[in-house]
Amino acid sequence: MKITLLAIGKTDADYLKEGIAQYESRIKHYLPFEIKIIADIKNRKTLSFDQQKDQEGGLILSQIGNSDILILLDEKGNTYTSTNFSKFIEAKMNSSCKHLVFAIGGPYGFSEQIYKRANGKISLSEMTFSHQMVRLIFTEQLYRAMTIFKKEPYHHEG
Repeated sequence: MKITLLAIGKTDADYLKEGIAQYESRIKHYLPFEIKIIADIKNRKTLSFDQQKDQEGGLILSQIGNSDILILLDEKGNTYTSTNFSKFIEAKMNSSCKHLVFAIGGPYGFSEQIYKRANGKISLSEMTFSHQMVRLIFTEQLYRAMTIFKKEPYHHEG
């Protein structure tokens, strides 16, 4: 199974880029993984929030195949412990899923067309994080999930 993280807009802060790159390289030891960055919408200051979400939604959909499983990283999604997130990933690996795509929306969230296409939603926290921080948090949690699945000494239950 391949996992892709789709995100709107580039990461600006060097410390975040470094952390994301570190976990990205670690994840690739377990399975094919890539981060795809979708460029920010041009002239977005002239667009309403809904227009921005619709345009971003079209760009997200252009990156997803018909058989891909799409999971939105969304504040209204299901929450998981790290161990249960590992079980979620393991279940997808054991199913017929060939490509699991996680998506981070733009600053105003996802369009209705994306919610309709999605196969599920996951919330990383009840708190709100910047979209750039979410990339680091998600990649660390995906790496953690893989080490839990492989019973490697990274995650500690206590």
